[in-house]
Amino acid sequence: MPENTVTTPLAPMEPEDIFDAFTYIQAIHADDIDTAGAVADDTGPEQLHRLLVEVAARVFIPVTAEDDRDAEPCAHSFLAAALGRLLLELLCHGVCLANTPGVARTIILFTDNILTEDGDVAGVLRQLEAAGMKQAMEAHPADRPTA
Repeated sequence: MPENTVTTPLAPMEPEDIFDAFTYIQAIHADDIDTAGAVADDTGPEQLHRLLVEVAARVFIPVTAEDDRDAEPCAHSFLAAALGRLLLELLCHGVCLANTPGVARTIILFTDNILTEDGDVAGVLRQLEAAGMKQAMEAHPADRPTA
């Protein structure tokens, strides 16, 4: 990952990787253990963990990147407190960030606490998946995810 992700955009993920990662995240969000397990089995634990960390970076970094052009508070000034609350919530729920369900739950909690105002976490996850898929398809037009 580049050192300065604010000015250096992250490379698009492969479409199939976006599909697998968001299928897993949405299954965890819906408490669909069978689907989550099937994705984990098909993808492999190390590969799925890597994909989830890549998705987390693409979800968190654009939201938390501060405008460093001036020292004045900007639209993102509220994020420090919100991220602090999120970290406390993670600690309270005993989420382990070293395993795939923990990374998926962190993405879900971040989406719920930071990216949604109306509580429609599933809808925001679908929007994030669509945005990632669009970027992936533009970067890799010959690739198509398998259902």
